[in-house]
This record gives sequence, C-alpha cells and structure tokens, in this order.
Amino acid sequence: MTETVSTGNEAGADAPQSQGERKGLTLERVFSTESVHPYDEITWERRDVVQTNWKTGETVFEQRGVEFPDFWSVNASTIVTTKYFRGAVGTEAREWSLKQLIDRVVKTYTDAGQEHGYFATDADAEVFEHELTWLLVHQYFSFNSPVWFNVGTPSPQQVSACFILSVDDSMDSILNWYKEEGFIFKGGSGAGLNLSRIRSSKELLSSGGTASGPVSFMRGADASAGTIKSGGATRRAAKMVVLDVDHPDIEEFVETKAREEDKIRALRDAGFDMDLGGKDITSVQYQNANNSVRVTDEFMRAVEDGTEFGLRARQTGEVIETVDARELFRKIAVAAWECADPGLQYDDTINDWHTNPETGRITASNPCSEYMSLDNSSCNLASLNLLKFLKDDGTFDGELFAKAVEFIITAMDISICFADFPTESIGKTTVDYRQLGIGYANLGALLMAMGLGYDSDGGRAMAATITSLMTGTSYKRSAELAAIVGPYNGYARNAEAHKRVMRKHQAANDAVRPLHVADTQVHKLATQAWADVVALGETNGFRNAQASVLAPTGTIGFMMDCDTTGIEPDFSLVKFKKLVGGGSMQIVNQTIPRALTKLGYQPEQVEAIVAFIAEHGHVIDAPGLKQEHYEVFDCAMGARALKPMGHVRMMAACQPFLSGAISKTVNLPESATVEEIEDVYMQAWKLGLKATAVYRDNCKVGQPLADGKSEASKKDQGMAAAAAGSSSEVETNLEPKVIEKVVYAPTRKRLPKSRVSRTTSFTVGGAEGYMISGAHDDGTLGEIFLKLGKQGSTLAGVMDAFSIAISIGLQYGVPLETYVSKYTNQRFEPAGLTDDADIRMAQSVMDYVFRRLALDYLPFDDRAALGIFSAEERQRHLETGSYEPLVEETGSASELTAGSSGSSSEVETSVEDDLGGRVASASERIETTEASVAEKPAPKEAHTSAELLELITGTAVDSPLCMTCGTKMRPAGSCYVCEGCGSTSGCS
Repeated sequence: MTETVSTGNEAGADAPQSQGERKGLTLERVFSTESVHPYDEITWERRDVVQTNWKTGETVFEQRGVEFPDFWSVNASTIVTTKYFRGAVGTEAREWSLKQLIDRVVKTYTDAGQEHGYFATDADAEVFEHELTWLLVHQYFSFNSPVWFNVGTPSPQQVSACFILSVDDSMDSILNWYKEEGFIFKGGSGAGLNLSRIRSSKELLSSGGTASGPVSFMRGADASAGTIKSGGATRRAAKMVVLDVDHPDIEEFVETKAREEDKIRALRDAGFDMDLGGKDITSVQYQNANNSVRVTDEFMRAVEDGTEFGLRARQTGEVIETVDARELFRKIAVAAWECADPGLQYDDTINDWHTNPETGRITASNPCSEYMSLDNSSCNLASLNLLKFLKDDGTFDGELFAKAVEFIITAMDISICFADFPTESIGKTTVDYRQLGIGYANLGALLMAMGLGYDSDGGRAMAATITSLMTGTSYKRSAELAAIVGPYNGYARNAEAHKRVMRKHQAANDAVRPLHVADTQVHKLATQAWADVVALGETNGFRNAQASVLAPTGTIGFMMDCDTTGIEPDFSLVKFKKLVGGGSMQIVNQTIPRALTKLGYQPEQVEAIVAFIAEHGHVIDAPGLKQEHYEVFDCAMGARALKPMGHVRMMAACQPFLSGAISKTVNLPESATVEEIEDVYMQAWKLGLKATAVYRDNCKVGQPLADGKSEASKKDQGMAAAAAGSSSEVETNLEPKVIEKVVYAPTRKRLPKSRVSRTTSFTVGGAEGYMISGAHDDGTLGEIFLKLGKQGSTLAGVMDAFSIAISIGLQYGVPLETYVSKYTNQRFEPAGLTDDADIRMAQSVMDYVFRRLALDYLPFDDRAALGIFSAEERQRHLETGSYEPLVEETGSASELTAGSSGSSSEVETSVEDDLGGRVASASERIETTEASVAEKPAPKEAHTSAELLELITGTAVDSPLCMTCGTKMRPAGSCYVCEGCGSTSGCS
C-alpha cells in the first residue's frame, strides 16, 4: 500500500483568500485566441501506435486510432501514447487522444488555482486554462513526467520528479531510508541523499564494537533499487549517493564502483553475461546509483597547495586521520577514469547560493544533480522548448519567452496546492518552501539555428542571457504571487538570505557582456526582470524558495519534438526519423539549413553543404563552407565532437542564473588521461559550478560494445596499466599471459614462390600512389607493398617499413578484417577525392588502402559488418533495400567487384544517388522554410540516431541499450534516454 501524504490545507497549503484580503491574478491572453478553443485552431489526425523490440521482434505495445495534431512527429505521438496515456489498453477507460491527456492535467491545475485564490475572476481562470493548453499542444513546454503519469487520475497526485532524503546515524533511520526510497521509485521518481552522518568503519559504537560504515549500508539500498525498477514500466530506479570529502571512509567510497568494474571484467572473462541488462549483471553491487563526493573549498585549496587534509569523526568532529589532498583527489579522478564515478559536488558554492540557510544546509541532490535543496524535500519540473521562440529574423523572442515563463511558473506553484507526497516530512518541507524547477530544452539546436557555436563566446552569452531572463521572470512572478497568496512559510526566517541571493543573481546578470543584437535584446529584458525581482521581493517576499534548474528533459524532450535535451549540444548532424504509416528516413538535422542561411550562404551553397553532411555526417571539407563556421556545427558526437572544456564553459555561463544546478555529464574521448579528468574537476570548481560529472568513452564494461573476450581482456590490461602508472605491477599481472603465448606461439605461413598479385594505382586528394598485393593459393591476402613518394625519400622508406610490418602480421595470422577496422577512418593529409569509383572519398591514404583491400579480399559478410560496400552494392541497396549480392543474376562472383559492370558514368551516377547528392529527386528530400534537407531511406540496421551515427561514421556510440525496445540510447544530462520509446535511465 502506497504511503502517500495528501498536503491539502492540513499540511500547510494556503487556504483560499477572500477578495477583501487579496486579489488574484489578472491575466492577459497572449498565445490563444479569444472565443476560439486552442484545439479548434489545429488539424487532428488518427494514428496507429505499434512498438516493437528491434532485437527480439516482439511487439511490446499496440494501440490503434490514437489522435494527435498533424504536426506532431510519429516519435512524439508514440512516446506520449505508450508513456502517458492512462487506463488499461483495450478498455474504454484507456485514453486515446492528446486532448484527453492535456485536459486531464490542465483542468486539474485550473480548478486548484481557482480553489486557492490565484485568479481574480472566472474569466482569468479561463485565460489561464486556454494559454496553458495552447502552450502544451503546440509543444512550447512540458511538465515533468510524474505530472503526466498521475495528475487527474485516481492515483496519488504526485507531481515531483526529484526528491532529497536524509539519513541519520541510527538503524531506525537507515531502515527508514530503504523504505522511503522504495516508495519514491515505485512512483516513477528518483531520490538522492548524503550518507555522511553515518559513522565510519574506523569509529566505535556505544556497545564497544566497530561501526559498519556507510558503504556497507549502500549495498542494501542498491539491491532494493535494482529490484523495484521504479514506476513499474515507466523507468528504472534512479538514485544519488553523496559522501563528504572529510568522511573517514571516503577512500572506500571513491573506489567502490571501480572495484566492482574489476569484478565485472573477471566474471565476463569467465563467460558470464555482464552487459547492461545481462542476466548475470545483478550479482554486481552499487550499479543503481550515481556516486558523488561533496568537496569543500578547503579541500580544493589543499589540492592546489599540495597540503594535508583532515578526515573527521562523525559525532565529535575531531580529525582522526590526515591524508594527502592531492593523492585523494588523484584517487577520485582515477576512479572516474575507470568507471565514471564519482562526480563532484562543490559544497561551499552550493550553500553560498542557498536561499534558506537558516533552515539548514544543502547536503545532497537528486539523482541527476540539478535539484539541490533542503533534506526531505521535492521539486516539480517543467521545461520550455527554446527553438519555438526563434523569430524569422534569427533573433530570440525574449518578450514572448517571458510571457510563457509567467504562465508556466504559476501553474507549477499551483500544483503544490493539490500534490501528494511519498512521506509526511517531504510533504511538509515542500509545502513550506515550494521549490520549483523551471528549465529548458533545445539550447543546442537554438544556438546552431542562430549561427552560434556551442563552444563560443557568442553561444555562451546567448545561453546566459536566456537563462537569466528565465529565472529573473520566474522570481518576479513568484514575488507577484506572494502578494496574492502569500510568501512561502519559511520565508520570514530566511528573508535576508533569500534577498541576498537575488542580488547575487542580479550582479551576475550585470556582469554578462552581450556580443550581438540577439543577446543584447534578451539581456535588457533580463536586467529589467532582476530589477523588478529585487524591488518586489523587498515589498512582497517570494512565493518560492527556488525557481529554476536545468534538467535532462529526456522523455519530455521527445514529447516536444526537441532536437536536443536540456543544456546539451546537438547529438549529431544526421538524424533518424520515423514516418507516418511506417518506415524511416535518414535526414540531415533541419536546423542546419537555417543556420547556413543565417550565416549568409546562398541556396545552392546550402544545398551542396547539406548534401555533403548527408554523406559524411560532419562538415569538415564541406564545399564552400568557411572554416571559421565549422564551430557552429560541432556536436556531442562525431568528427568534430566538442572538447570537454567546451561543455564545462557552457555550464559555467548558465550556472549563476539558476536556483539549482545543471544535469550534464562532461564527455571525454577514450584516450583521455586521468590528468584531464583532474583538470575538468578543478576548472569546474574555479568556474563556479555546483556539480560536475565525467564520462570517458568505453570506460564501462557493462556496455554492449566489446568485440570479444580476448580483445576486451587486452584492453582492460591496458587500462589497468595506464591507471596504475607502475610498469612493475603490470608486468607481474601479465606474466601468466606470456607463458601462454610461448605455448601457443603462432607460426608463419609464407607465400609460395610464385603467387597471384594485383597492382592498383590510386589518387587520394591529388597524391598518387601504387599498391601491390599478393595472395596465397587459397586467395587470402599475404602481403602488400605501397609506393608513395620518391625512391629514397623518408616517406618512401616509412611506407616500405609499414608494408613489411603489415605483410609479416598477415603471414602470422592477423586477420585482414582486424587491420581494416583499425586503419579505416584514420584522418590525415592527403585526404579527399579519389579516382576509385567504389571509394569516392578517403580520409587518408591508410583509409583508402584498407578499404580497397577489404573490397578486394574480404567476403561480403565480413565487409558488411565493417560498413564497406562497392558502388554496385550501394546502388542495389537504394533500389531493393538490400546490399546482398544477387549471384544468380550477375553470374560469377568476380562480376560483383567494383567497376566490373556498367560504364564508369553509370557507376558515378549511382554513387551520387547513394550519397544524397544534388541529383537526388524531389521525392528523396523534405522541404523546410529555408532550404531542402537531404533525405533518404534509413539503413535497416538503424533504429535511432545513435545507431545511424555509428553506421555513417564507423565508430561506436558508447551508450547502453534500451531495456524496453532494445535500441541504443543517447546521453541526456547525467543519464540516458531512448529516442525510440522515451525510456530513461534516470529521473528526467
């Protein structure tokens, strides 16, 4: 039985105010039309929603005849139908129209607003209802998922996605922690807490025994989270565990998940299924929580100075052990390098921006690290779709954005009046402090459409001014609401501290230096909003202790058809799109033509650049694109992936204008070092972030990415060597392997004296070369010789040595496909166009050579696994949807080789068609307001943008598979989201 606490007036909600005491809000209609219901302005259509697990072929959901606006994407309607429609499928109680869903929520909010005195008249209540409905149905914003799950249903009216719990140093409190987390997970939300009050394993109990320590109690909570699978079918459990850096068990906490990764490797190599979601992964502990270390300025300064730092007893506060601060900081970075945990939370920064310090310190956060407030509290979230406010002239409509914020923040506050909470203490704290979390999505797409680089001064200035305007407008409306329905109950106690933080926000806004017309306009509005906040707050106080956060916006981002989530940059330039009636297309990001037009390119130039992106998935060497404009199209993944500090600098630009923090992970390449992670953590502190987390590609074992046991084992040994930094230790670990190699030493298979060889002349980017390849009697490749550069030159000598090394490797049994996978996609000059009809573009000579060898010597199935096809095979895929060779139609296998049939002009034409070039017909493109965007059928192997990017670039996207539909997820804030079904791995 769910222990849900109804707040009502009993829990401290404001009673309706008499008109003699206060007058409600008088609202002006901004978005909707007088005397016309928002639903009547748009065209509705019926759709069938059928969801399949791509891996098993099993139909996991089916509902036919659902009703949505014609401009909603198939993806958005599918996710809303499967996630948010209530009632048993196949019964009359089941919702079948978006109208029913929105009405269920909006009417509940409106009725509660009227009951609690928010509106001056019934007419104002109607305006509120219509404006909120218009904004939702037109995808201008969305409430967080629990609102759609619960509001207006017989279920408890839980509206919060984020919870912070507390635990004390007693067994009663610890067991109560397990219980409270369980109820929160069951309701589809996530929770975080700080375990630092629990005595360490180095301290004594009153009975004389030794305490277990917080890490031991984490095991029970982790098992509970893994069992509940929060929200039933809605999402998996999400939780955050925080420990203070001065806790005596801090080193054990830091290394906890890294040690479990070692266990995963050992079990995997023994043959157990240790992929994420695998049947044996449940034997590994601590995998259901994000771990964070709460560091202080004192500790970070000790790291800078290289001094000692004291670890303190929990009950007395005395120093019981000293450690080298740099060494501990290094251990944190090594653990994050190995397994992405722990992240850091910067305690002094967090509490310096705390509006309620007289009530208590902020000790923890929600699972995704954006909500930071008092213990035993909750926060309901809503996010705006920023791209909806981009005007035709390429500027941001700040005035319209501010109007939307006013309506949304009003609705969010109203929800606290009728909301239910999982525990009485959470309900009381939330009603007393009324924390809200307004935020936004689509920042990355907005900046690109405006012609601004994500990692640029212009991009950061635009993001900062928008964030400042959002929070300033929110607190302005909060002060206006305080005049109508009263300030939050805890305001009087914290009034001076709250007003001090408002002045800090205002000062940060004054420090922003706009760089162009668009952000100057928004900055002026933000400056006025903060002036109003300070003035109104002095008179009225504030209705809400907190107003804004930047959440991951995973599922609700897809509900709004956003290209990017939260504060994230665009994921990739090429996207996967589902079509009405079935099928899918591969399209170029539709903000790209808008960005190119904004940057001054002519329609024919835009068309050529878009065609290039459709082929390559990046803009490097795109025809006519200036190099200074490359940064506008930098993405989270791909050839021009953003640098780690680019993510950090964007977070730092927005952080001063947020009540809470930012859910975001700083992505690093697999080659990143421990020192780079240390630098990210140190710079994040210096730049004033409240929290940061990192993820190094392929650092997790429990991902469906390993090529096999032996290759993964070798890679793990290399990781251990890099992290340990001690050659002697590594040599000791590898000694048994050396003995094995002696026993099973490979033998060399030499080529016959007379053998079949093939000579290929080639040109790459204007550089000419020759390749001679010799084969064994069975046709397998045994040697290569490369001629490039003048005889006697350094280049010619290097190529001779390289050829000998590859040839000996082939003769000792190294598979050709191994060389192909390693050397293709290497980029260096010369690069560019080739004279080979099968390989029109090469990123380097190595890229060309090994693609050519694959086409000449590898069977079709092996090449297909590597994504290497001949021109004829690519043309066949366009015509039939399959690359498979039709041997019965073409005769001999030799005719399947590149250029063996048809004229060269025919081959070139087919290649142009396959690459989405200018010869594509009108039926193969879609029109946008600015320009046509290259579009063609998506490969059958791709079911999401992440999988499509892998096929285009030939590189792996390091994300887990979705538990529901089996497709590859993509990063969203500090968690992952599935664009196939909307499932998330966190609390967004």
